[in-house]
Amino acid sequence: MKKNFLFLFILITFTNPILSQSNLLESVRNNPGDAKKICNKFKEFNSKGISASSDRAIEYVSKTKKLSPINAEILSIYIIGLHCPQVI
Repeated sequence: MKKNFLFLFILITFTNPILSQSNLLESVRNNPGDAKKICNKFKEFNSKGISASSDRAIEYVSKTKKLSPINAEILSIYIIGLHCPQVI
């Protein structure tokens, strides 16, 4: 019984972040309009000399999408890669 629990615990611990990242990528692919809105905000940040990878930009994504800062950063990377590679 303990071995089954331990196996399940390890499986959940190591696959959950992978599944979460996959869901974030799918959300960008399935909602290009939302991604483009965030992309436009990144362009606005850039026009003010603020990087899209800055704490301020990540906080914006985190609050807008109700994500942890780490997931907001991952989502930002996906958005930049798919919709606005010109932002910095």
